[in-house]
Amino acid sequence: MARASLMSSLISSIIDAPTKWLGGGGSATTAERLIEQCQRLISSAGEASGVALAQDVLASYAALDQDYHLEFFTRLATDFDPAPDQVLQAANRFAADNTPQTLKTLMATVEPKRRSLLRKLNQAPGGTEALVHMREALLPLLRDYPELKRVDADFEFLFNAWFNRGFLVLYAIDWSFPANVLEKLLEYEAVHEIQSWDDLKSRVQPQDRRCFAFFHPAMPDKPLIFVQVALMKSMPAAIDEVFDPDRAEVTAEQATTAVFYSITNCQVGLRGVSFGNFLIKQVASDLSRELPGLKTFCTLSPVPGFGKWARQDTAATAAVTRLETIQKSPDWQGDKVLSAEARSLLEPLAARYFLREQRSDGQPIDPVARFHLGNGAILDRLNPAGNLSARGLDEALGLMVNYRYDLSKVEENHEAYVNDGVVTASKPISDLAK
Repeated sequence: MARASLMSSLISSIIDAPTKWLGGGGSATTAERLIEQCQRLISSAGEASGVALAQDVLASYAALDQDYHLEFFTRLATDFDPAPDQVLQAANRFAADNTPQTLKTLMATVEPKRRSLLRKLNQAPGGTEALVHMREALLPLLRDYPELKRVDADFEFLFNAWFNRGFLVLYAIDWSFPANVLEKLLEYEAVHEIQSWDDLKSRVQPQDRRCFAFFHPAMPDKPLIFVQVALMKSMPAAIDEVFDPDRAEVTAEQATTAVFYSITNCQVGLRGVSFGNFLIKQVASDLSRELPGLKTFCTLSPVPGFGKWARQDTAATAAVTRLETIQKSPDWQGDKVLSAEARSLLEPLAARYFLREQRSDGQPIDPVARFHLGNGAILDRLNPAGNLSARGLDEALGLMVNYRYDLSKVEENHEAYVNDGVVTASKPISDLAK
């Protein structure tokens, strides 16, 4: 089926569905009323009546004042938990009589009623998107109210099933896409802000630019995650090389390097659901078939926590102070002595940051590093003058890095990282860390 007709049919299936869940007719004003509706929904047996009740619940939630969100989620945590005594009894029966039936009973007893509730809500027209936004409202409450993590665990469990790779559709987005989809790229882009429609056009229309996104049939006009790709002749060392408005466009025959320069998760409510690893590998595979001349797949990635870490690390104080002094000097990049000194100050710090600094779970402290290394990439090159904008200097002292995806070793690197915590890095970076 052609891309346009598929997208059209997906969008029509949602537009033609009832939209009562969006708030029309919602009359609940308290969490207590909403919880009562949820209880009735769980108890309902009829399919048609269940869908109608689910619509009512979602409409009432949409009409619920934000001040009642905490009470609602707290009641979900307390009123829809498994009964410990029943779980113990079912477990004892299974231990004494290990049969398919006792196992089935145990699994049904252990599962929180919240999951049944969420499944029924998902059956309502627009239910999937409504639940994604519901979790988006829940997430900010988890830090102060950790008891709500049991509710979040159920959202994450179900979303990982509903949004697994088998349900996702990959589209190459170009300037011919519907405006409402293109507008979402403007809205969601978080790495390198898209300033205008002309700016967006410059990222999706030229022959040496690509943009790919995953969509879900239940949310057909809203990308879940998208990646922007620059086709180049070599691995870039600075973001200005990617965005150079005066560049000569690279033709398909000339392109040897695909650069993933921006990856954006669009739906906050789907945090914890893994899309990026599938997206990059799928895009790399598709591009290698389309453009057999491509030999290198890499990123040009920000290092968002490096600046804060370096400024707070007492062992790095002198180096950071001197580095920032150099970066304030006029035309320091054109001065071979100053630029070499800046590199000598920054690179050892960066190598230590990536290869030695760890969280309590043994993983790197940098979130972008965890993402790419977890996907099987190699920490390939440090770029001390990668982003010299005010934001780039503040967040990372100008540092950007290239992660390289060697398609023949991606799975091997992924296994080494996940199983043994091995950070695969190029020899120059490994030597710096010593």
